[in-house]
Amino acid sequence: MEIKKIKLGSQGLSVPVIGLGCMGMTGFEEANTYGEADEQEAIATIHRSLELGGNFLDTADLYGPLKNEQLIAKAIKGNRNKYLIATKFGWEIDDNNRITWAINGKKSYVKKALERSLKNLNTDYIDLYYMHRLDKTTPIEETVQAMSDLVKEGKVGYIGLSEVSSETVKRAHAVHPVTAVQSEYSLFERTVEERGVLQTLQDLGIGFVAYSPLGRGFLSGQIRSINDLPDNDFRRSIPRFQEEHFYKNLELVKAIEAMAAEKNVTSSQLALAWVISKGIVPIPGTKRRKYVAENIAATTIQLTEADLTKLESIVPLGTDTGKPYDEFSMGLID
Repeated sequence: MEIKKIKLGSQGLSVPVIGLGCMGMTGFEEANTYGEADEQEAIATIHRSLELGGNFLDTADLYGPLKNEQLIAKAIKGNRNKYLIATKFGWEIDDNNRITWAINGKKSYVKKALERSLKNLNTDYIDLYYMHRLDKTTPIEETVQAMSDLVKEGKVGYIGLSEVSSETVKRAHAVHPVTAVQSEYSLFERTVEERGVLQTLQDLGIGFVAYSPLGRGFLSGQIRSINDLPDNDFRRSIPRFQEEHFYKNLELVKAIEAMAAEKNVTSSQLALAWVISKGIVPIPGTKRRKYVAENIAATTIQLTEADLTKLESIVPLGTDTGKPYDEFSMGLID
């Protein structure tokens, strides 16, 4: 199957209209993220994605930490040139491979993080290298200059930012062309639209990549009660899944499911098709072959203007579905 391609930014990077978020394939030492990990199934999922035309993988040194990149290295062994790999730095990881929970965008750290990622991914270049979160103690110009140097050295193809404001994007782009910005975006989370970030990206010719395009799994329709989440699942700690929002959100999901059923698709596929229709690249996370095939099939769904209007009337811009993070993590968004 050939997935349609889209230009990400204006520097020459072309990617499939849907990517594969790999975070859940290894989880975190600190907390269980989206259930138990199964390495063999995760690797099989990456291979299945490639067979279906999905070769755009999204990871970060934070995930694991480091274990996610190491898993990807195993999956792509002998086939590196067939994949486009995006990884991220910024959450500081010390020399014992522990997360310090500080954000570090200093020049020396950017270089150190990149070398470590190259080693973990067992490659000599990264296609797209993101700053995971803004280091509010270091000028963005310093961080981006360090990233720019890595492009000149041939170790990085293109650079990106994550969860940043319009102002930060403009300052960064003035130092080195930014190819992509990655933030949370879905029918349940449109803050980047409300804050004008999407408009800034359009004006500057920068691509947008949406993580959690299924509202952290909510839009899949698989979560009917808070007890559907394992006891140590991190989603239990975020406002979107707390009682005051949970049941309200569930009603929205049911309305989306009803519309999906009319079109003979799943609610996940409808939610992904909506993101893709906006020229945005969703990177739904999955660690199972079954779901990667279902997600990729969403790229063939054609939504009419009437469909888009109907969907957006179910969850109008500005709908409060609950914050996507706890207070600490919300404070790290620029």
